[in-house]
Amino acid sequence: MAEYNLTLPAMGESIAEATIIRWLKEEGDTIKKEEILVEIATDKVDSEIFSPVDGILKKILFSTNEVVRIGKSIAILETKDIIIENKNNIYVEEKKKRFYSPLVRYIAQKEGINFHELESIVGTGNKQRVTKKDILKYVRIKKTDNIFTFCKSVNNSFSSSSYNEEIIKMDRIRIITAKNMMYSKNTSAHVTSFVEADVTNVVKWREKMKDFFHKKTGEKLTLMSIFVECVVKAIKDLPMINISVSGSNIIKKKNINIGLATALPDGNLIVPVIKHADSYNLRELILIINDLIRRARSNQLKPNEIKGGTYTISNIGSFGNILGTPIINQPQVAIMAIGLIQKKLSVVETSDGDYIGIRHKIYLSHSYDHRVIDGILGGGFVKKVAFYLEKFNCYTKI
Repeated sequence: MAEYNLTLPAMGESIAEATIIRWLKEEGDTIKKEEILVEIATDKVDSEIFSPVDGILKKILFSTNEVVRIGKSIAILETKDIIIENKNNIYVEEKKKRFYSPLVRYIAQKEGINFHELESIVGTGNKQRVTKKDILKYVRIKKTDNIFTFCKSVNNSFSSSSYNEEIIKMDRIRIITAKNMMYSKNTSAHVTSFVEADVTNVVKWREKMKDFFHKKTGEKLTLMSIFVECVVKAIKDLPMINISVSGSNIIKKKNINIGLATALPDGNLIVPVIKHADSYNLRELILIINDLIRRARSNQLKPNEIKGGTYTISNIGSFGNILGTPIINQPQVAIMAIGLIQKKLSVVETSDGDYIGIRHKIYLSHSYDHRVIDGILGGGFVKKVAFYLEKFNCYTKI
C-alpha cells in the first residue's frame, strides 16, 4: 500500500484558505474513487472534496472548524493506485523536495519558517518553485493571521459581565473578508473619482418595459443589466482599465468578465462573475444577472462562477447610499459603485434653449489603483460610463 497526501485545492482568485465543515468519513474507513470525503467552506462558496483513488482514509490532519491554507495536506490516503494528474486540478500529488534559491532560504530562516512549512507554500515559478514574491506573500498572510489570533485572545480576556459592552466574535466569513480588505488596501494605491449621470431615459425605459418583460419571462426587470452594458462599452473604449498587476508587469485582459458585488442575507458579500460579458445582448444580461444573484443569495454558486473577474460593479444604491469609496477586488485594478437614483431639479440643455426640469440623477463612484491608472484614465472611464447611460435609447426593445 502507498500513502498519498490529499491537499486543499485552489478555490479561486484571492482565496488563500478554507474551513473544514464536515468529514464524511472517519479514519480507517474504506473509500472509493470520486467519493465525497469532506465538505469545506471559503468566504465565497461551499465545496466538496472527492477522493482521487480507491483505498483507506488513514489519517485526518485537520478537524471540523479548523482553517486550512490552500495547498496544505488535509488527509493521508492509503491506496494501491498512483496519482499522476487530475485534469480538474482538485487533487495535488504529494510535493517532492524542491529547489529553493538562497534568497528564499534566507527569508524563510529570517521569518522562522521551517522546511516542512516551506514545502507547503504554493510556488508560481518554473516547476512550481517558490519565488521571492510567493514567500513574501505567505509571510504577509501569516502575520495577518497572527494579528487576528492576538485580537481573538484579547477579546477572550475581557469580562463578559460588563454592563456597557457586548463582545461579539467575528464569524469565519467576516474574518476572511477583513483580511482581504486589508490586503487590497495594502496592495493598491486607492483613489476615487465621482461623476453624476442623468439616467432619466433608463428609468423611463424600465417603467415602460417591466410589466411586459415579467409577463414574457417571469423575471424581474432590473437596471443592473444596463449598468453592466455601459461598463462593457466603456472598457472597449478604454481597455487599459481591464488589467491586473504582477510585479512590474501590467497584464492586459482580453476577456471582459464583470463581477457583481452581491449582499447576502447574513450581511456578507459575494462577487459572482459574468464571463465574457461583452458577448451578450441586453435581454441575455438581464437573465444571467438575475440567475447569478438569485443563486448567490441561496449559496448555490459554483467555484468557477466567482473567479476570473476583470472588473467589478457594486450597487450601493440598494442600501440607500448615494456615494461610496469601494475597495478594489484584487487582483483587479478598479471598481465602480452605483449610487441611489434620485429625482432632482436640473438645467436641461436643448437646441431650443435651456429649461428647468425634474430629472433622475445618479452618482457613480470609481475607485482605481493609482499605481497603474492615472486620473485621466480613471476619471475618464467613469465619465465614459455616464456618457453611455445618458445616451441610452428609451425605445430599446428586449
